[in-house]
Amino acid sequence: MLLGVTLLTIVPILASFALSFTEWNFLLGFKQVKFVGLDNFERLFADEAFWKSLKNNIIFILVVPITLAASLALAILIDRYVYFKDLFKVIYFMPYISSVVAVAIVWQVLFHPSYGPVNNFLRSIGIADPPKWIADLHFALPSVMMIMVWVSIGYNLIIYMAGLQSIPKDYYEAAEIDGAKSWHKFRFITLPMLSPTTFFLMITGIIGTFKVFDLIQVLTKGGPAGSTSVVVFHLYETAFVNLKMSYASTMALFLFVAIFAVTLVQWWGQRKWVNY
Repeated sequence: MLLGVTLLTIVPILASFALSFTEWNFLLGFKQVKFVGLDNFERLFADEAFWKSLKNNIIFILVVPITLAASLALAILIDRYVYFKDLFKVIYFMPYISSVVAVAIVWQVLFHPSYGPVNNFLRSIGIADPPKWIADLHFALPSVMMIMVWVSIGYNLIIYMAGLQSIPKDYYEAAEIDGAKSWHKFRFITLPMLSPTTFFLMITGIIGTFKVFDLIQVLTKGGPAGSTSVVVFHLYETAFVNLKMSYASTMALFLFVAIFAVTLVQWWGQRKWVNY
């Protein structure tokens, strides 16, 4: 296992770090590697397309709190008020384990500007000029974010339901004896007891938003006009379409540092609100 991690993870990370200080087209072989120092980093900070992708990534982080709130609400409803809990777990989990290509194609049909069911419904209720969704410069990124929320709810729901079932019932019984209402039990028992679960889902969710690629590649290919391009997609195009491997490695190094910094901030902040 250690050998596999070393060859498939650690070595590529170190190679990417080294390549970020060079100029290299991988089609020319290793003999053509040329050391250029910090030139790639200077170029990165002046690259408008990269900063636009990073801005889209930062906006994409909004997917995480929306998904957490929706998943927690559904988890509480299913855990307390719904029969056949396992059936609903499977229903909500299906999008998460489904093929990304299949999901993207289904949503392409749903969001079709002229013939899609979404716009046909909007026209039927009196909206004469509905948005063009993934074909619209202003609605493309929110559309992808909505799909990402829909895909991610199932995973978060399963984790939250496991967290809810691990909370001792004695806490709720004691609160009822003291006259606590539903909101007080949620505020002072459920939320604090679920804070480790929320912290875990928040960290993995934010890292996931920085790594999103497949959905954008199939659904929009970064368009229209780069409105849905994120850092990983821009990195992929730079490395494997434009064959600028060294410059792409510089982006990867920047992304690593950014994710590491965000995670450190979360680890520091969790001491103030996570209850173990």
